[in-house]
Amino acid sequence: MNFIDRCISDFDKALRVIAGIGAASRPSPARQIVEPAAEHASGAPPLDAAQQRRSAALMRVNHVGEVCAQALYDAQGRFSQRDETRAQFALAGREEADHLAWTAQRVQELGSHLSLLNPLWYGGAYLFGTLAARMGDARNLGFVVETERQVEAHLAGHLRTLPEQDYKSRAIVEQMRLDEIAHGDAARALGAAEMPAPLRGAMRAASKVMTTVAYYI
Repeated sequence: MNFIDRCISDFDKALRVIAGIGAASRPSPARQIVEPAAEHASGAPPLDAAQQRRSAALMRVNHVGEVCAQALYDAQGRFSQRDETRAQFALAGREEADHLAWTAQRVQELGSHLSLLNPLWYGGAYLFGTLAARMGDARNLGFVVETERQVEAHLAGHLRTLPEQDYKSRAIVEQMRLDEIAHGDAARALGAAEMPAPLRGAMRAASKVMTTVAYYI
C-alpha cells in the first residue's frame, strides 16, 4: 500500500479498536462456561450487583490495556528495522486482538460500558510505541519485555481480586496472562535490551494512571 492507503487503513483500524469492534481468531476461553443462576451444590452463588460492577470495572481496565496493546504493537511493528521483528509484532498483535474482542464481549455481558477515554488511550499508546521503535529494535523489543512483565503482574492481581464465582472473566484473564508471558519471551529471544530503571518506573506510573482512571471511566 502507498502512504495514503496505509493512513486510511490505520485510521479505520484505530476507529474499530476504540469502538470495541472486532472479531477474535480464537474462541473465547469463557465460551463453554455456564454461570450459575442460583446457588449450586458446589456452593457457588451467582454474582451479586456489587460483584458484577467490580468484575465489569476490572474487565473494562483489561479492555483498555488491549486498546493500548493494539496501538503499541501497530506503531512498534511499523517502525521496526528487521523483518523478523515486524513479524513478531504482527503475530502478537493478532493475539492481542483476541483479547480485545474477549474483554469487550465480557464487559457487555456484565452490563457495563467500555472506557469513554479510549481515543486518548489509543493515541498515547501509539506515541509511546513510535518512540520505542525509534530507539532501535533492541530497545523496541526491550519495551515489549517490560510492558508484558508489568501486564502479567497486573493480570495476576486481577485473578486475586475478581470474584471467585466469576468463572468467565477469570478464564479470559488467565489466558491473557499466559499469552502476555509468551509475547515477552518471544521478544527476549529476538534480542531485547533491558530497559533503564527510570523508564521502567515511568511505564509503571503511566500504567497506574490508566488503570485507575479506566476503572471508573
